[in-house]
Amino acid sequence: MPSVSLCPTNWIREDVIFFSQHGPFPAYLRRFPLSDSDYCSCGAIGTEFHYATECILTVSWHMRKPVPNFEPEWLKRVANNLVSRLKIRGIIKFISENRSFPASLALNIPAS
Repeated sequence: MPSVSLCPTNWIREDVIFFSQHGPFPAYLRRFPLSDSDYCSCGAIGTEFHYATECILTVSWHMRKPVPNFEPEWLKRVANNLVSRLKIRGIIKFISENRSFPASLALNIPAS
């Protein structure tokens, strides 16, 4: 079972968005009434794994797709690899700049 560490990390906003899976991903936004669809602009379900491994719109930042059974291990390896985290940051910035989001998400303003 995963445990919580009390040690601070050097993660920036984009890292937290990707690894928490709480961000500008259509599949996440659809769970709440923030989006009408859970599909990416390319036509596939818009999850963080989709953008990082198979979306044609983020091919510049792709990483090797994990086997479904090893997704938690893949996330650990990506989180501990600076080059992979730079790719994640590029993906999150690209999504944020090229997709319409609610103003509170796009501008990083707390919702009231």
